[in-house]
Amino acid sequence: MRASTLFSFAAAVSLAVACNSCYGPSSEVIHERLVRRMQPEAQDATIGPKAPLEWGQLNFMHTTDTHGWLEGHLKEQNYGADWGDFVSFSTHMKHKAGNLAVDLLLVDTGDLHDGNGLSDAALPNGVYSNPIFDEVDYDLLTIGNHELYVSEVAYEQRVLPQQISPDPASVSTFWGEKYVTSNVQIVNPATSQFEYIGKQYRYFKTEHGLRIMAFGVLFDFTGNSNVSKVIKAATLVQQQWFLDAINYPEPIDLFLVIGHNPIRTTDFASTFGLLHNTIRALRPNVPIQAFGGHSHIRDFQVYDDMSTGLESGRYCETLGWVSMSGIKSSSYTGVMKPHGVANPSRLATNTSTSGIVYSRRYLDWNRLTFEYHATGSQASTFDYHSGLRVTGEITDARKELNLASLYGCAPQTWCASCQPFESSGNIFSLVSTALGAVVVNSSRSTIPRIVIVNTGSIRFDLVKGPFTFDDSFIVSPFTDAFQYINVPYALAKNVLNSLNGAPLNDKRNSAGSDWGYVMPQVKDSCMDPIIGFINEEKGELKARGHTRRQTVVTPGYTTKDDFGTDGDDTPHSKIPSYPQLNYVAGNASFPTDGTTPATVDVVFLDFFASTVVSVLNKLGGTYTTANVQYYMPPTYTSQNYLPEYAKKYWQENVPNCPVGQGVGFPSKI
Repeated sequence: MRASTLFSFAAAVSLAVACNSCYGPSSEVIHERLVRRMQPEAQDATIGPKAPLEWGQLNFMHTTDTHGWLEGHLKEQNYGADWGDFVSFSTHMKHKAGNLAVDLLLVDTGDLHDGNGLSDAALPNGVYSNPIFDEVDYDLLTIGNHELYVSEVAYEQRVLPQQISPDPASVSTFWGEKYVTSNVQIVNPATSQFEYIGKQYRYFKTEHGLRIMAFGVLFDFTGNSNVSKVIKAATLVQQQWFLDAINYPEPIDLFLVIGHNPIRTTDFASTFGLLHNTIRALRPNVPIQAFGGHSHIRDFQVYDDMSTGLESGRYCETLGWVSMSGIKSSSYTGVMKPHGVANPSRLATNTSTSGIVYSRRYLDWNRLTFEYHATGSQASTFDYHSGLRVTGEITDARKELNLASLYGCAPQTWCASCQPFESSGNIFSLVSTALGAVVVNSSRSTIPRIVIVNTGSIRFDLVKGPFTFDDSFIVSPFTDAFQYINVPYALAKNVLNSLNGAPLNDKRNSAGSDWGYVMPQVKDSCMDPIIGFINEEKGELKARGHTRRQTVVTPGYTTKDDFGTDGDDTPHSKIPSYPQLNYVAGNASFPTDGTTPATVDVVFLDFFASTVVSVLNKLGGTYTTANVQYYMPPTYTSQNYLPEYAKKYWQENVPNCPVGQGVGFPSKI
């Protein structure tokens, strides 16, 4: 694994650590005790998994949409593990697979930044977090759409031989043939020609001889910068190289199709159905296993009697697990049904005659879960030196980036969708208040203003406790400037309602929210999902909470997929999910005597300025974008107003902020 060249780290060695060449015995016993916190601020879960994992002939661990959350969720117990914990856990699981004489593959399906200070506080995004991410020994990876928005970030993914000073730590260089981007290319600046960022496909043998053909396919993304190109799936499946790979001259025991791509084929953005059908038409008797991402949900779909797909949430909240047995292979040297552990037993369909059986599980991202499945919950044998070193790297990176810098103490938790829109516990009630209070041009402060942002600019819940520099990236990461038009009140009063009935206009329209799963929206509204809006049948929000006994069920994921409702590794109670509007506004400086002003400053974010102009004209105005001016300096953005509000109004209890229980629990202000 590569080490970051940006800073040096001290290795933490205060705990007893496991050697790097052995695997400890498993146990189903969960001990309720204090567990070492990998990041100083983090809390650990107190409720563990329901049962050991089922191990098969071929097993997978899957991550996706990590978005820089390698530090873990510092204020949420159910997701308190950091990337160092995952390094230790994945190492244990690799050793366990070896001892069981079965195969275990680690897969990631992209979106490595945009959502956390560790990945976003330094430019280009990912310069600190990517080397930490690379400490996990993945077997197969692919690219996400967030790697393609910005040209500088896109070039982080691919080092071209013609570049004068190639960065040896680029993603494709580091991972080599494991990094598969079957439909994503980048311009070689020396030749002005497009070249594949990673490999088009990977044909490989597992440790025990399974022969696998792998593809990595991004959904039909159109929001990339002009240095990259995404080949549409409909074109890809007709390309000769792709057809030749399906009909590869060497034997194929399994097709592995990974992608930053929703696995649910009814999702408008998903292209897995087309990919599956193309492969199945040419190879009717070879199993296909898919791993997806992008829609930020837990989900598992059955495509046919020997083809399934898994999607494993987002933001280091979920680690996906799939095991399967019954794959026919003349070269396999391992065990079909490993001894001493539970084995998969479920057919993909009730009528399947393939002989392939499956299990799937969604693991909560915490140390208690990792310890339980790795070493029987014995903390003294869980940590590898490599995992402790990575934890130290994260701690030092956070210090160097000043991520713990405190703006104020959030007095309660505001969630993005667990409460009705603009109710007291809904984050958009806070956004409305903060916009009216702090987004003000001092030279126009006496002029009434309506300040509008898209609700998709909010990427995550705001949890009770310290509101830090890191949280400013977590909750509202985008840097869109505030502009305005001064218009008659008769027009201004109708702008918000009109916007909420208008089509959204680009990649950040609702940060492409998951709202497409709970209320009708135009297609672009799912371009880039946010955290809070989850289909009731695909994982009803995330588990976050504080409990004291194993018998207590905390609020969190309650997933329903094609195999039913038993996929969540840790049982949870359901967190409600309410539909949200597309835009929210804060008002200020209106007359207090009940009269209406002649004109109003309609303030909005620059990226949807053209939409506001269009709405005003439909309401009877005659405006163009030439009428739009900056309301605040361009350096004051949508990432600034919540920190400014916290500095002014959340100073009680600073610096010792009390931390709440999290989303789903009654608010205690």
